[in-house]
Amino acid sequence: QVQLVESGGGLVQAGGSLRLSCAASGRAFTGYVMSWFRQAPGKGREFLAAIMWNSVITNYADSVKGRFTISRDNTKNTVYLQLNNLQPEDTAVYYCAAKSQLAGRYDDWGQGTQVTVSS
Repeated sequence: QVQLVESGGGLVQAGGSLRLSCAASGRAFTGYVMSWFRQAPGKGREFLAAIMWNSVITNYADSVKGRFTISRDNTKNTVYLQLNNLQPEDTAVYYCAAKSQLAGRYDDWGQGTQVTVSS
């Protein structure tokens, strides 16, 4: 059973940074796409960034390009999301998700970690 556990959220002032972690377990993730999403109060879930488990290919939403960076450490089975220059509108619950490269949707999700940015 796949398990994704996020950590690293918290309260930060505008302009600050956080690094989120997603510890993945339960299967081999070769050929998987690992992604980060967020959901702000009253809004839908928003895609932020994705990375292939066994390549350097990454993809970002235009809204976070240049501020957020996704990376992974295969030795630790962990995916990271570096959040820089955070703004109050970045306040949301941030989720890690995984899917097979061939799959059409994400079937595996973490429980989320709260990021709150104060002005």
